[in-house]
Amino acid sequence: MTMAYESGVNLFDTAEVYAAGKAEVILGNIIKKKCWRRSSLVITTKLYWGGKAETERGLSRKHIIEGLKGSLQRLQLEYVDVVFANRPDTNTPMEEIVRAMTYVINQGMSMYWGTSRWTAMEIMEAYSVARQFNLIPPVCEQAEYHLFQREKVEVQLPELYHKIGVGAMTWSPLACGIITGKYQNGIPETSRASMKSYQWLKEKIVSEDGRKQQAKLKELGHIAEKLGCTLPQLAVAWCLRNEGVSSVLLGSSSPEQLTENLGSIQFLPKMTSHVVSDIDHILGNKPYSKKEYRS
Repeated sequence: MTMAYESGVNLFDTAEVYAAGKAEVILGNIIKKKCWRRSSLVITTKLYWGGKAETERGLSRKHIIEGLKGSLQRLQLEYVDVVFANRPDTNTPMEEIVRAMTYVINQGMSMYWGTSRWTAMEIMEAYSVARQFNLIPPVCEQAEYHLFQREKVEVQLPELYHKIGVGAMTWSPLACGIITGKYQNGIPETSRASMKSYQWLKEKIVSEDGRKQQAKLKELGHIAEKLGCTLPQLAVAWCLRNEGVSSVLLGSSSPEQLTENLGSIQFLPKMTSHVVSDIDHILGNKPYSKKEYRS
């Protein structure tokens, strides 16, 4: 984390559910130990799965307020910069969610609020409720975005950005490690996909679609080689080249991996329209909006 901060990374994302709250504790301890200026950091956390009790889950007013208080205690912070609703909650009225998020912001517990894994329709509903009752609307959506997952970030979210100003913070740029190329020749024993809790990932990799993805990654490797970067660096730079993406969340398991991922920035200028077109040709999955279909 020190390496990331000293390299210019200023946003650190966590959630109440990560390691049952321990991730927030560790992040808070590091920030306190390093004596980093709070104003130099952007700290975000997510609420939904807070505990085993029914009242410790979801996006009720009770859990949003109590959950964020718990997160702040673990982080040892007075406020977070953005608190995210970690998924939609069909059991809680949208007005209650927006009012609760507005309350924690007005109380100084968070600067802004955002959504994660929400549909464009749900985000628009939250915005409409906020405007109707003079409340605070969400400013950002956390969405999965990588070479094999494009529809939402490239078609749905841009419309929201231009209409109501909702930005995109994307996660999983390497698709849980699939895009690193380490699964080209099977499942390495030390990889995430070899773990029992990630059986779903293993099944995804060895499936017919998974094998097709690996074949495409092999072709993309040639483009990366021409640009002088690694496949992961190409994938992260490809995510960053999207003007609708505010930031790309990285998860690194070693200093070497972090250094490699951060190196993606220097290849961003090489993401020319010609290179992007070549990537689209290999992937064959470029999504089109209704407007583009009509034209």
